Amino acid sequence: MSEQPCYSCHATFQRYPLPPSSLIRLPRHRSKKFPKIQHPPTPETPKARKVREGRLQEVKDAFLHSWRGYKQEAWGKDELRPIQGGFKTPFCGWAATMVDSLDTLWIMGLKEEFEISLVELRNVDFTNTEGCMINLFETTIRHLGGLLAAFDISGGRYYVLAEKAVELAEVLYTAFDTPNRMPSPHYLWSATDEFAHDHVPSQAVVLAVLGSLQLEFTRLAQITGNDKYFDAVQRVMNELEKWQDKTALPGMWPAMVDATKYNQSILIGSPYEGSDEMFTLGALADSTYEYLPKQHMLLGGQMKSYRNMYEKFIPVAKKHLMFRPMTVTDEDILIFGTINLQLGGEPRLTPELQHLACFTGGMLAIAGRIFNRPEDVEDGAKLAHGCVWAYRNTVTGIMPETFTAIPCENRTSCTWDRQKWYKGIDAMAGESEIRESIAMKKLSPGFANIRDGRYLLRPEAIESVFILYRTTGDRYWADSGWNMFKAIQAQTETKLAHSAIDNVLSGAPNQVDEMESFWLAETLKYFYLLFSETSVVNLDEYVL
Repeated sequence: MSEQPCYSCHATFQRYPLPPSSLIRLPRHRSKKFPKIQHPPTPETPKARKVREGRLQEVKDAFLHSWRGYKQEAWGKDELRPIQGGFKTPFCGWAATMVDSLDTLWIMGLKEEFEISLVELRNVDFTNTEGCMINLFETTIRHLGGLLAAFDISGGRYYVLAEKAVELAEVLYTAFDTPNRMPSPHYLWSATDEFAHDHVPSQAVVLAVLGSLQLEFTRLAQITGNDKYFDAVQRVMNELEKWQDKTALPGMWPAMVDATKYNQSILIGSPYEGSDEMFTLGALADSTYEYLPKQHMLLGGQMKSYRNMYEKFIPVAKKHLMFRPMTVTDEDILIFGTINLQLGGEPRLTPELQHLACFTGGMLAIAGRIFNRPEDVEDGAKLAHGCVWAYRNTVTGIMPETFTAIPCENRTSCTWDRQKWYKGIDAMAGESEIRESIAMKKLSPGFANIRDGRYLLRPEAIESVFILYRTTGDRYWADSGWNMFKAIQAQTETKLAHSAIDNVLSGAPNQVDEMESFWLAETLKYFYLLFSETSVVNLDEYVL
């Protein structure tokens, strides 16, 4: 524990300063009471408890294996090379894996490792950006999010976490120092020469970059009492809200955004006006949508805008992107695909499932509870079940990064049609050629095309499985999660840690020597929470 932090010791220079009177203030009314999210605890037999605790220990052992490899080979660096050893520094060398994993250490009861990490944290200088192009999105979610999560989960007793969060946030805040206050997604910054780099917004910025910063900056504003952090992100969200009904697909935003507009009623727009645009809940857009109900909860329901944005987008996404895939057993599952369209044109569905989009099951389950939308709770379970189905139906038991399926004509029933599956694989090829292709690619029935067969140690599927277990109490989700864990453990474990793999459809996939910080910070955390007592990180008490 350290002395009370100084929240104004790191203020950075601004080319386009805002007068204090113009800042958008944090809402400070009494928080609203939300409906319960978690299912009431259910009685547990001694046998069931023993099984659960055994699973819990195996997850913890996997975490410790990777953590020790990181400490041995890459301590204080961003990422471990889990096969050859050594490290990578894709995020300015600011100890991304260590910082991102702090809350997991605390949750797993590894207090000694947590405090050792805090000692090392003091050596991380977030103002040392020499030779570093700062990635606003990744640094916010991994570093700033990691510091704030650790501060909250440890009860706010370790002030160094808040101090370092402010130190970093001041560097990140400079990204918003542009003429229209829309942030620069990648930028240079120097502590020794703050005049050296003029930041500008991007004419083609990823939607997720603009719309996925509010949780961390809002929480920092709540902790420090400094409204400027909330102002920075709320200005962006205000523009997204104004634009939401005016896109090519009203209610949703395209995956790419032009953030360079000035002196107009809306400061953002489409960079591809009149040309083909993509709308997705997967890569490039995912967390913008995911954070809408989370921000609503973080603000205690005091702002209507986040609920409004959620309730505008979700019916559009269900109508145009959501489909039931054809399966041999006619499983009642759902998938969010991707659509492309031109302004005024008809949406064209790409019936794909991205691992990144597997967060949607958990999002709908929670939003359905807090917004009293039972149909969202039901659809959330079907979406999470869709990801479990995708895991279950590969030779490794692991879902690929991206694959296409065969959409059913409706969502109520769908009889298996082998010929339709064949046409979905290749409409022009003969049956014998298609069978050869199926055998060569090891396609399970229902999988049409594997666009990316890798598994990158991602957390989205197990996050939704965890949320569905906590919201329903149904053992199906715990057992499904255990099968997922065992499959991942079998294919990814290395001598040092765990590694991403190149092809989940191969009986012997190659490990690719990559272990991103989210493996320890999210994936194993959700596996651990799945088998913990339900009072550990209660969803009615924390915004995850």
